[in-house]
Formats: sequence, C-alpha cells, structure tokens
Amino acid sequence: MKRIKYKKVRKIQPNFYEYTGIHCTDPVEMQLFVYDDAGYEEYKKVSLERIQKEIQDELQVDDVKWLNVHGMYNVELIKQIGEMLGVEPFIVSDILNVTRRSKLEELDQVLFFSIKSILPGEDNEHVHVEQISFLLKDNLLVSFQEKKSDFFTHIRERIKTHSGIVRKKRNDYLLYLLLDAVMENFYITIEFYEDLIEELLIESKTNDQPDVLVRIEKNRENLNFLKRSILPLRDALFSLKSEHDEADYDGIDKSNYGFFARLHQKALEILEQIEYDMNTLDSASNFYFSSQSHRMNQIMKILTAVSVIFMPLTFIVGVYGMNFDIMPELRWKYGYFLVITIMFFVVIGMVFYFRKKKWF
Repeated sequence: MKRIKYKKVRKIQPNFYEYTGIHCTDPVEMQLFVYDDAGYEEYKKVSLERIQKEIQDELQVDDVKWLNVHGMYNVELIKQIGEMLGVEPFIVSDILNVTRRSKLEELDQVLFFSIKSILPGEDNEHVHVEQISFLLKDNLLVSFQEKKSDFFTHIRERIKTHSGIVRKKRNDYLLYLLLDAVMENFYITIEFYEDLIEELLIESKTNDQPDVLVRIEKNRENLNFLKRSILPLRDALFSLKSEHDEADYDGIDKSNYGFFARLHQKALEILEQIEYDMNTLDSASNFYFSSQSHRMNQIMKILTAVSVIFMPLTFIVGVYGMNFDIMPELRWKYGYFLVITIMFFVVIGMVFYFRKKKWF
C-alpha cells in the first residue's frame, strides 16, 4: 500500500485543472437529493443536464438540493460543475488537488470546505486518506468524494425516513451532518490505534526485541499524521463558527452556528486524545529503553561480580607461577591441595558476601 504522507503541493498554473489523487478506477457517478419538509426525491446516476434543470426549476426554488459526486478524476465534469455554480477557478483547482490541507473559503455567497477523511489501513501500519470537499451556495450543497464510500448512508436514510430535523433545516444543517459524519472517522481511527498502543505499552515492559520500538515509531508517525490533518480542520471550524459576528455572509443560518461550534469542540477533543496517545507512546518508548538499560545493568553486574571473584584467584595463581627456587609450598606434597582449598573457600566467601550485600 502506498505510504501516506503530506506531499509538496504541486505548482499548478492558474486555470489549469489536474486531479492529484490515486483513485481513478471506479466510474464517476452523481447522486441528487431534492427535499423539503413535505417530501423528497432521489436521482441516481444523474446527468449534469438534469441537475441544472432541477436547480433552475422555479417550483423547487426553496427545496434543499444535495448533489453528491463520487470520483474526481473526470476533470472536465468537475470543471463544468464549478462553472454551473459560478465558483472561482482556484476553488475548482483546490477540489481536484487533494494534497492540500483542509481549508475554508468564503466568497461571492459561496462557501467552500475541504476536509480529510481518515480511516485505519488493513496492514495496521498506515492510514487511508480521502479528501472530501463541499460547496455551499443558496439552497444547494455539493459534496465531492474521491471514491464511493458509505460515510453518508445514515444521512440519506434520515432524509428518506424524515428522521430528525434534517428535512426541516436548510442545506447548512446538512453540511453540519456531513462534516460530523467525516469527523466520526477520526474517532474510529483513534480508537483503533489506541488498542494497538495499549498492546505496545504492555509489550514494551516484557519484550526487549527491536521490532517493538519499530512499531512504536510507526504508530507515532500515524498519530502525527492525524494531528496534522485535524489541526487545519480545527482552525477552519473556528473560523466558521465565528462568522456569526460578521454581517457580510449569510450562507449559514445564525441558529445553526451552534452546530458548527460542536464540531469545533470535537476537533479539540480529537487533538487532546491524540496528544494523550502520543504521550502514551512516549511512555512505551521509555519503558522499552528502561528495560534495555536494566537488562544491561544486570549483565554488567554479573560480569563485574565474576571478574572480582577471579581477581584473588588470579593473584594466587600469579604468585605460585613465579617459579622461585625458595618456595616451600612447591616442594610440599600437600601444597597443591592446600592452594586449591584456599582458592575454593575464597570463591565461596566472596559469593556469600556479595549475596549478603544484595549486589547480585
């Protein structure tokens, strides 16, 4: 699997559009929901002409319209959607350039929001990343997904079954629900890695193999990536929830700013949890190195004790290895046995003394 990391933003010329993602196999499909409190209509695999007709229908001018686009490698289609909504070319370029960080743009009564969707990978080492972008204008909300997924299935069901207040609200409330659904993936990912981190914390206390440290560093890299993904989202949500103080933009109803404040609070909670998990990984690293140091100290203590025990034995052997002519013990028939006995008791005595001092 491709390693996920932030790439350098490619220098794309103005008015030049290029999809920078990797999801280019699934067919591009568009789905349109048109609803109000009284009812809803759903159009699957809808064409751009039908979308334009629904948007311009005077009988549905007050209805909320949600257009969801799966797949973004059809650059011409994305460009036509941007032209239909009258958005600036650089916004279309930001939709296609999925290497950019999460951001919020407001201009000409259009709100643009991009967010990273994060899910754990199957190999437990990397994460799946998908950029999801939103365009909010009048009663229309357009969401762009790189590939088909089930992030918003429960929201579609709420629209169909008239569950909750989604059909009583404008498209800004729908934007809140979609952002909330994407942010839930952060919680899923963090919970997944917390289970791995807990296992590593336990293993770091008992396992001194180098692969434990390697896995700790892998999880630290993934948490750092999550942090880099949520930081710009936190800033964007802070800007969005603060817009109620300004009178020049009315894309979001003032009564709904509280919902976006909740999302900002969620972003703060996610950041706090990531910081806590990174501190836990630091603890696992410290346990690992402490265990290694303790093990090395034990080895050095044993080797030192053995060296000290053999020091007097080496002295005795050295004395009787000088081969002087006048050394009575050399000519005594019990001299050898006496020296061996002395050496034996010296070893026993030193071992007993070291054990009594609890030096090993």
